[in-house]
Amino acid sequence: MKITLLYGGRSEEHDVSILSAYSVLNAIYYNYYQVQLVFISKDGEWVKGPLLSEKPESEDVLKLNWSKDGEVDKWGEYTGKVIMPCEIKEEDTIVFPVLHGPNGEDGTIQGFLETLGLPYVGAGVLASANAMDKIMTKYLLQTAGIPQVPYVPVLKSNWKENPKKVFEQCEGSLIYPVFVKPANMGSSVGISKAENREELQNALEEAYRYDSRAIVEQGIEAREIEVAILGNEDVRTTLPGEIVKDVDFYDYNSKYIDNQITMQIPAEVPDEVHQKAQEFAKKAYTILDGSGLSRCDFFLTSKNELFLNELNTMPGFTQFSMYPLLWENMGLKYSDLIEELIQLALNRFKQRQSFYDR
Repeated sequence: MKITLLYGGRSEEHDVSILSAYSVLNAIYYNYYQVQLVFISKDGEWVKGPLLSEKPESEDVLKLNWSKDGEVDKWGEYTGKVIMPCEIKEEDTIVFPVLHGPNGEDGTIQGFLETLGLPYVGAGVLASANAMDKIMTKYLLQTAGIPQVPYVPVLKSNWKENPKKVFEQCEGSLIYPVFVKPANMGSSVGISKAENREELQNALEEAYRYDSRAIVEQGIEAREIEVAILGNEDVRTTLPGEIVKDVDFYDYNSKYIDNQITMQIPAEVPDEVHQKAQEFAKKAYTILDGSGLSRCDFFLTSKNELFLNELNTMPGFTQFSMYPLLWENMGLKYSDLIEELIQLALNRFKQRQSFYDR
């Protein structure tokens, strides 16, 4: 069987995707699969690379050259071919979209693959779209009674029309410091901390560089713990791990460029916190219609109060990322995790096809 590995993408998390893709390439069981590389450039070009039958020698295999309008975009040693996205459809193929952020884990790629009738790893359209949008996630978790920090959604159109009203809404519901986030972005891109009204204004302007919708959240003193989720109808969760911080939050560079993240797996928390985090993670995953995989992120206060922050349907997937390390702690090694995700995707595809065949 062939795995089409989709990586790159147009979002700000393009480089994270390449790191994740290389880790996946190194862990696939090549005695069962061939891997077709398909790179999506920052300009949205789909570039078909080599077909791999064994583990690559280096990350360079992911860096493709391609020609468009007679001009060659030189990036690496390997030559790729620009294709139409629909050309990825082949018999006996499953797609592994190792794409983070908008146009990757927000339901757009998932809807495209559904239209092509291709099985793919990860969450479906509904779960991807809702989990990617922080405002929609908040609304859905609220209906399920899952605790969250106080928040105020702020549309760009409302901000431009009446900034004073937005300030009054935020300051009437929240106290400084607050955190401002684009509604549809991951990896801490576009997130800012605000200690006063001037900083809130700057933070909103920064968030609107990435999305027309933003969310302002109450800042709290808390630890960050994360739970990994795996499954379709049969949902399994890991013990929580902890992001050990010495700053308020880690930005994109801290996470992926400077390697400043320290993880404690499992997290050193009371048993009841472990159980509650797993319970809330499973409940959130189910209400969002999750399938395949997700990582659920929480805030934990000094009083052991848990607040669900977000659910990530395509978490960072390098061998040093929290999601696979959480499963490794549970006895599921990286290569077996990938194999299980492939089988979950095939099972979900078979089930969905049966609905059409009635």
